[in-house]
Amino acid sequence: MKAIQIHEFGGPEVLKYEDAPKPKPGADEVVIKVFATSVNPIDWKIREGHAKGKFPIKFPLIPGWDVSGEIDEVGSNILNFRKGDEVYSRPDPTKNGTYAEYVVVKANLINLKPQSIDHEKAAAVPLAGLTAWQALFDYGKLQQGQKVLIHAASGGVGTFAVQFAKWKGAYVIGTTSKENMDFVKKLGADKVIDYKNEKFEEKLKNIDLVIDLIGGDTQKRSLKVIKKGGRLITTVQVENQEATKEKNIHIEGFLAQSLPEELEQIKQLIDSGKVKPVVSKIMPLKDAAKAQKLSEKGHTRGKIVLQVV
Repeated sequence: MKAIQIHEFGGPEVLKYEDAPKPKPGADEVVIKVFATSVNPIDWKIREGHAKGKFPIKFPLIPGWDVSGEIDEVGSNILNFRKGDEVYSRPDPTKNGTYAEYVVVKANLINLKPQSIDHEKAAAVPLAGLTAWQALFDYGKLQQGQKVLIHAASGGVGTFAVQFAKWKGAYVIGTTSKENMDFVKKLGADKVIDYKNEKFEEKLKNIDLVIDLIGGDTQKRSLKVIKKGGRLITTVQVENQEATKEKNIHIEGFLAQSLPEELEQIKQLIDSGKVKPVVSKIMPLKDAAKAQKLSEKGHTRGKIVLQVV
């Protein structure tokens, strides 16, 4: 099969489009014929070596941890899936990923894909969608009527977070660039702040929940707008734990888990028309290096998708 592999840490140039062995399923696994995958920051962070302590890296490594495709083979213990099923998943990030024509995935990490969208859009969902869902509901405990501030609201995770929070009945505030303000409003945000020209901490107060996808100074300034007893959930490093004690703010960082029951809930929202994946660009698999360069710039609206088949 064809795949993108890395044989050493480095820049985009270490991504090689080459032949690789087709994987075989274990008893509890399936082989998915990959129709599409998408680019996430974790892809190029692993490529650069920034995730050495978090994941065991074994070269050559196939990156990519989003997949939408069709089951090609099933392991001997698999009863709930069969060859030909169209599925989507966020596979185990400690194993070879989805920048390839085939990927092997444990069956307890996959779910049938949304029927109302194609594989390119479905591939944009798993990692970003699960991250947004878990940040808002599993860790953030967001309830109807609460105020939530979502940073980087036009990005991969942010676009899902805005839509999920609005579906839940929250008052949704997003930060983004001026160019994306109307776009974020159309996603469902009640208020949008231009982070380059406005200071959100001067415009907001009594926020129940902040979803921080940026960290650093943004995380620190966010503490000023959270109500006593509120929450800040981040996908990056927690840097301000001492500052949260006075206001009894719960601050927590997390790495999204692949939970098929949540993929099912997201699927239902997509198929009912309440949530739409945002894909800014579709590129062929062989252009993975170009796609990662675009992702690293940090200005992508929604997701960049790699088309495999």
